[in-house]
Amino acid sequence: MKKFSGTTLILTGIIVVLAVILVGVLLFMRNLPSAQRGVTPIVQVKAMEADSSIWGENFPNQYSTFLQTETNATRTTYGGSVPFEKLDADPMLRTLFAGMAFSKGYGEDRGHMNALTDVRNTPRLSEKTPATCYSCKSADNPALWASMGMAAYDALSFKQMSDKISHSIGCANCHEAGTMRLIVTNPALDEALKAQGKDWRTFTRQEMRTVVCANCHVEYYFKKEGNYLTFPWEKGTRVEDMEAYYDEIGFSDWTHPASGAAMIKMQHPDYELYTAGSTHYNAGVSCADCHMPYTRDGAAKFSNHNVQSPLVNPAASCGTCHTDVDYVVGRVNIIQKNVHDTMMATEKALVAAIEAIQKAAEAPGADTAKIEEARKLHRAAQLRWDYIAAENSMGFHNSQEALRILAAATDLARQAELKAYQAVNTASASR
Repeated sequence: MKKFSGTTLILTGIIVVLAVILVGVLLFMRNLPSAQRGVTPIVQVKAMEADSSIWGENFPNQYSTFLQTETNATRTTYGGSVPFEKLDADPMLRTLFAGMAFSKGYGEDRGHMNALTDVRNTPRLSEKTPATCYSCKSADNPALWASMGMAAYDALSFKQMSDKISHSIGCANCHEAGTMRLIVTNPALDEALKAQGKDWRTFTRQEMRTVVCANCHVEYYFKKEGNYLTFPWEKGTRVEDMEAYYDEIGFSDWTHPASGAAMIKMQHPDYELYTAGSTHYNAGVSCADCHMPYTRDGAAKFSNHNVQSPLVNPAASCGTCHTDVDYVVGRVNIIQKNVHDTMMATEKALVAAIEAIQKAAEAPGADTAKIEEARKLHRAAQLRWDYIAAENSMGFHNSQEALRILAAATDLARQAELKAYQAVNTASASR
C-alpha cells in the first residue's frame, strides 16, 4: 500500500481547507445584495424606478446603447425601425381590416424609446380607447400595476391614464432593481404562464432572456369586462390553440362590414411563433442573443441594449455562432422572401373570399347557412394570416411554422370563397 509523506498530507489538507473557504465565501456572496458583491452602485435604484436614466448611472454601457433605440432608424427589406404606413405599402390591408381601427393607420413600429410617443400619435385612438393600450408602452407600468392593481388600471380610459405616464419603455419593464435579474413585470404574462402550470421564477437566466420579451411581444386581447389584458394561452400558444380559446369564449374584435364575419385582430405574436419548435429556440438561443448581442467597451462585456433587427449588424448578431455571415444573411433573405410571397398570395385569397361573401349576402335567395359557413372560414383564414403578418420577423423566427400556417390560411380562404359561390348557386338552381 502506497504511503504518503507528511509534506503531501499537509499540502492536501491546505488545499481542502482553502476549497472549503472558497465555497463558503461564494455562498456568502451569493446571498448579499448586489451593492456588496464587488459592484458598488453609484446610486441606489428604488424598486420599479420608471426613470431609466437613474439606472444608467450604475450601468452606463447598457443605458447609452438603450438610448440609441430612439434614433436607430434603419429600414430592412420587410421591416426595421423607419416609420412608414403599411396601408399605403400594401393596399389590400384596407380591405382586410375594413371596419376597425387598423384601417385608419398601421404604422411601422420604431425603437423602444419611441413607444410612448408613437402610441399617443396613432390615428387608431378614440374616446373609447382604454388605458390597457398603455400596457406595453411605458416603464411607469410596473409601479402602477403594483399600486393600483391591473384591473383598476385597465378600467380607466387611455385619456385618464395619460397623466400618470411619462416614461417610455425602460429598465423597469425587464429588470429587478438591486439584483438586476430579469423578471416578469406584466401581470398578464404571469397569469398566462400560471394557466399553463409554469412558474417563471424557476426559469434559467437564458430562458428569461426570451421570456422577458413576452411581457409585450405576444398575442393578447382585452376582456370585455373592464378591458382586462389577457393572453389567450389557456389551451396552448400555437395559433390553433388560441383560435380554439377565442371560439370557446365567443370572442371577436369586430365584425367585418363586407363579409359579416366576426373577426380577430392578432397582435405581434413573436414569442409564440419563436417558441413553437423553431430551430434556434430548440438550440437554446434566446431573443437577446440575436436582438441584443454581447459587445465590449474596453474590458467590459455587456449586452447591447440598442434592440433592433439582427440584420442591421449581422456580424455581431449572427457571427457568434455562424462563421460565414454573408451566407447566413443570404439564407435569411431567401426565407423571408418565401414567407412574404406566400403571405401576399394568402392576402389575395382573403380579398377574393371577402368579395364573394359580400356578393352572396346581397344575392336574393342565397343559402344563408352556406354564407354563415363562409364567414366562419373567413374568420379562421384571416386569423392565421394575421398571426404571421402581425409577427415582426417576416416568418424568420420560425419559417416552417409560418409557411404551414399561411398554407392553411390560403386553403381556408379559398374554401370560404367556394362556400359563397355555392350559396349563390343554390339560390339560382332553386329558381
